[in-house]
Amino acid sequence: MLDRLFALKAHDTSVGTEVLAGVTTFLTMAYIVVVNPLILGDAGMPVTGVAVATCLAAAFGSLVMGLVANVPLALAPGMGLNAYFTYTVVKGMGLPWETALGCVFLSGAAFFLLTVAGVRRLILDAMPRSLTAAVGGGIGLFIAFIGLKSAGVIVASPATTVGLGDLTAPTTALSLLGLLLIAGLQVRKVRGAVLIGIVLTALAGWGMGLVHPPSATATGVRLSDLTGTLLRLDIPAALSLKGGAGLALLEIVFVFLFVDVFDNVGTLSAVLRRTGGTEVDGAGPPRLNRILLADSVATMAGAAVGVSTVTSYIESAAGVAVGGRTGLTSVVVGLLFLATLAVTPWIQAIPAAATAPALILVGALMMGSLGEVAWDDPAAAIPAFLTVVAIPLTYSIANGLAFGITAHAILKLVGGRARRSDWLLYGLTVLFVARFIYLAKG
Repeated sequence: MLDRLFALKAHDTSVGTEVLAGVTTFLTMAYIVVVNPLILGDAGMPVTGVAVATCLAAAFGSLVMGLVANVPLALAPGMGLNAYFTYTVVKGMGLPWETALGCVFLSGAAFFLLTVAGVRRLILDAMPRSLTAAVGGGIGLFIAFIGLKSAGVIVASPATTVGLGDLTAPTTALSLLGLLLIAGLQVRKVRGAVLIGIVLTALAGWGMGLVHPPSATATGVRLSDLTGTLLRLDIPAALSLKGGAGLALLEIVFVFLFVDVFDNVGTLSAVLRRTGGTEVDGAGPPRLNRILLADSVATMAGAAVGVSTVTSYIESAAGVAVGGRTGLTSVVVGLLFLATLAVTPWIQAIPAAATAPALILVGALMMGSLGEVAWDDPAAAIPAFLTVVAIPLTYSIANGLAFGITAHAILKLVGGRARRSDWLLYGLTVLFVARFIYLAKG
């Protein structure tokens, strides 16, 4: 039955290999169950509720991807977009988290409609690869900056804006210990290095008395955990931002949509290269629309249960590396996320000092995309640089995108390389310039 459903023989694989690949992928990305609730918790969301929602969203997305698209691509709430959700949309713009979830749902719906309408190609052609790579690097810096701040390594300074914190403080010292531990495990290529590092650092934190460990009976999912975030999204409130579909709504939805589209396509391309498949930037695999539709449906479902944008994970390549070739790998990942529901009450007992090192190192790994920028070409390097520095320094992915796209459009025009087919690029530039003017007057 499994062979007929996933075409195992046609892909030269077996049930055992696919299960091993699924377990491997799960171990490399399971840290999201711990990290995501703490980031969204800063937005005022119930931590245990978000932990349950994270497991459900990751399970649903991975199962849909495996059963519908039959590719070894696992999904979960995306790093970077969860930080944008909390620190820019909720804390920066002052939106209730329920309204922000409504914006996430709208971005997923827009992704779905664009895929059905075939507009995906238009969006991909409008953005140079160097700029999308810079967005990935900028988000990596953003996440690492948040991790360093959470660890107490970086603190506010009236003289220099930021400065070095007290490295001898118990929580900061514990975070640095966790950083060395996770880094060492990654150097040794230990599967699940990030998750193992978080757990061991948390145990050390409990031993030091920084936080209290959960009670022995703190297992299983309670009804109150499910209702904390389930169906709390407020779509009408999202649509009414600034008097309707104004700049605020367009900005939020655009960022969620833009990053999700390019993150999904970039991840899929990398995974396909490892399986020997066709790259997305070319003709694309026959199941490409199914893959993108699965991603958009997962984002809408994730908003419904109470998490930020759900997207594909580059950690899926770890499962591919050990032989995963079909959607059975993703199904195994989904089932393991469901099994993780049994320990979600323990998430509240994980100290920030244990998750901060994970944020720092995940951010560091995301910097690898900057290798795709042609730094010797000013037309590519300048927009990329502005994108990379603007995202962490302004605490906003939207600002980074605005600087990068505007600079790219202007330099393309000055260099005499503008074409009529670039109408979408220049349309976005006009919107971003209008946004800058609006923010300056506001």
